[in-house]
Amino acid sequence: MLFISIQDLELAINFWRNKSPSQGEALQLCPQASALAKPYALMIIQGAQRLPIEALSDNAKLAWAEYLQNRDRYGAGQ
Repeated sequence: MLFISIQDLELAINFWRNKSPSQGEALQLCPQASALAKPYALMIIQGAQRLPIEALSDNAKLAWAEYLQNRDRYGAGQ
């Protein structure tokens, strides 16, 4: 079983936030960051340090996979 750490999830969220900053008056996150923010928040509430990748929603899995493919090109969390 593969796991994702809370630190790696945070890096992925920051990657998407930097690539596609929040917009509008409500400062809404891009779809990728939003999909990853939900499990991140649950991990914080539960005090979890890692999460099985299978526990991610389909949208979060896609955002995670795209992050892994592009993090070196655009810089992870920069």
